Amino acid sequence: MRKNETKNFILIFVAICFLATGGIFVKLSELPPINTGFYRVLFSIPMLMPFLKKEDLKLTKKQVITIVLAGAFLAGDLALWNISFSYTSVANANLLANLTPFTVIPCSYFLFKEKMTKRFLLGGFITLLGVFVLMSNKVTLSRERMIGDLLCLATSVFYAMFMLTVYKLRDYVKSNVIMFISAFGSLIVLAFAIFFTEGFHAPTSFRAVWPLLALALVSQILGQGLLAHCLGKVNASLSSLLTLSQPVVAAIYAWLIFGEELSTQAVIAIGITLVGVYLAKTQSKSKEDIDEKEGAVTI
Repeated sequence: MRKNETKNFILIFVAICFLATGGIFVKLSELPPINTGFYRVLFSIPMLMPFLKKEDLKLTKKQVITIVLAGAFLAGDLALWNISFSYTSVANANLLANLTPFTVIPCSYFLFKEKMTKRFLLGGFITLLGVFVLMSNKVTLSRERMIGDLLCLATSVFYAMFMLTVYKLRDYVKSNVIMFISAFGSLIVLAFAIFFTEGFHAPTSFRAVWPLLALALVSQILGQGLLAHCLGKVNASLSSLLTLSQPVVAAIYAWLIFGEELSTQAVIAIGITLVGVYLAKTQSKSKEDIDEKEGAVTI
């Protein structure tokens, strides 16, 4: 049973902070977008190996296939998200690709019987409102960007499927094992995508390699890996809601790293988002406590 404890809630936010750096490194990469995703996953494999134990890899065939499937979903997310930057703005990509709750929350309700209280849904609505207020001056909808925007929406669905699959796997498989084995599923899908689209490119200089290494370490291992760990501790619906805060973190990065001004509207939007997340989180925790006292079991 997921407890939704505060420490795991904080860990998810830390994971999101790592994940929010992905767009920066993708922009810095000298390779085509799908190749960039391929090397992000490839370089993560040797980094994960020291943390694996032989007994952790004793899995059933069904478990291995499910983990590989999770990797395939993540590959779809990486490929489409990286490609979307060529067709739409960074703001559009950051907003639309993080609309995972629209897939995860209904699926969690019907598949995992997660309880959705009115306060949780209110918190989700307020969080979404805060993100839209934050991005309202940056997001532009146009025919020219429609392809990129649709790719971003598809990205959110693939990422939601990755989260749901990992959420179920975490009942009996460690997160580092999931990240290691799923990497091979991701590589297979990305390799096919590269073969039929961009063709394989190799990084030939340190300038080309370092963004890929940063993606592997920061985004793939610290970001996705930490999120995978937390999916064994926190409900899928709450986890997906927290991913909505990625554009908020990205805006703060832009302020700290690139000196972009944080307007009054942006500060208010960040406040609204945090209030929404707090409402959803506190309701989720209190509901779990009530269920436990009553002897009910909530997945």
